[in-house]
Amino acid sequence: MLEISAVTWAVTIGLIVVLLAADLLIAALRPHRVGFREAAAWSVFYVLVAIAFGLWFLSAYGGEFGAEYFAGYIVEKSLSVDNLFVFVIIMTTFAVPEEHQHKVLTFGIVLALVMRAIFIALGATLLSLFSFMFLLFGLLLLYTAVQLFRHRAEDPDVENNVIVKTARRVLPVSDDYVGGKLTARVGGRKVVTPLFVVLVAIGGVDLLFALDSIPAVFGVTEEAFIVFAANAFALLGLRALFFLVKGLLDRLVYLSAGLAVILAFIGVKLILHWAHVDIDDRIPEVSTAISLGVIIGILTIVVVASLIKTRNDPTAKAHAGSLHGHRENQHTPAGQPGDAD
Repeated sequence: MLEISAVTWAVTIGLIVVLLAADLLIAALRPHRVGFREAAAWSVFYVLVAIAFGLWFLSAYGGEFGAEYFAGYIVEKSLSVDNLFVFVIIMTTFAVPEEHQHKVLTFGIVLALVMRAIFIALGATLLSLFSFMFLLFGLLLLYTAVQLFRHRAEDPDVENNVIVKTARRVLPVSDDYVGGKLTARVGGRKVVTPLFVVLVAIGGVDLLFALDSIPAVFGVTEEAFIVFAANAFALLGLRALFFLVKGLLDRLVYLSAGLAVILAFIGVKLILHWAHVDIDDRIPEVSTAISLGVIIGILTIVVVASLIKTRNDPTAKAHAGSLHGHRENQHTPAGQPGDAD
């Protein structure tokens, strides 16, 4: 059992708040188009911060907990790349000006951290009280994996998202972004800008991703502190990573399929853990070392296979994947057989 002092919690949260505050200040004081070099520098910085934290954590609390942190970080980082697909779709759908995308992403990351903190606290409490929650989390991940694999060639339907549709129906929305403000007064009337609707859309997406990513990382570790730290450091680099790789995301054609396999693997791991604890301790469990190796192996195969596929077929395009099929305007991807009429 990992024992984390209040001071360690406070310092970790303080570091995350400082990094978030720096992002918010940069976005607020100097709205601009983020170029490749700036995005690359920030991405390297956040990865180095996460690695430095992991090395300190490993030296302070031992190799097993250190391995759990790095495994959790890699899981959350890989899932956050799928977040980027959806962010790109949202930015494109709402035609967000480039100078405001930094602000949107930073606020989106803040919303994601808040929601994940809530789910982490809830998940840790449930797991400590009820061991069968490992079974439920495992089944949830298996269901998510199956749905994501089935709809891996689709993208989320942002326009028809119930949260976005409700916001547009009940709130007066201006026609333009009004200098990147969330609210404005137009013609003597108080309105919200499209930027506010974009944040609502990203908040809804963050909620859905939290429902999947938190059980996934609890499949790697049961320690709430590790879950929080892995999520936080993975999300902190998301803003810079968006600007760095948004032009390359289309090439990761097998990412959704790879993430589905990872989620299914972690789901099986959780179910085996539940069976080991509640049914028979002779039932084998999957170690952290094996988990880390499998996850890294799958991601490596996904990236290499995707690059080979897009090199041989330049028309191939990646999709974020969806947990639900589109009922309207549903079509069969080229090269795949459809249902007979």
